[in-house]
Amino acid sequence: MARIAGVDLNKNKRIDVALTKIFGIGQASAKKILGMAQVEPSIKVQDLTEPQIAAIRKAIDTDFKVEGDLRKEVSMHIKMLIDIGSYRGIRHRKNLPVHGQRTHTNARTRKGPRKGVVSGRKAE
Repeated sequence: MARIAGVDLNKNKRIDVALTKIFGIGQASAKKILGMAQVEPSIKVQDLTEPQIAAIRKAIDTDFKVEGDLRKEVSMHIKMLIDIGSYRGIRHRKNLPVHGQRTHTNARTRKGPRKGVVSGRKAE
């Protein structure tokens, strides 16, 4: 099992697919990394040699911000939006959708479970 950028890659997957498990690397970035490291994208992770793994690590370290550093940067950007009081920051603070989605219906993932309406009348 190869460990790259602090993430254990699934040994049964192709390397171009397995790299996408790393936060900050998608399909396009994975292909670019493999091109820089001169590794065939169709090779399975278990068939990689140590020099190939080292080349992939080096390519990621030199040109990409991944995992902890990227997560920290994203959270700092969100914190800045909240601090300056922008519209997007207010939406983040209220746990509402940020990118213009409707909230009258849907948005349950972001808003959480429904809160029932409590009647103010007493039972007679």
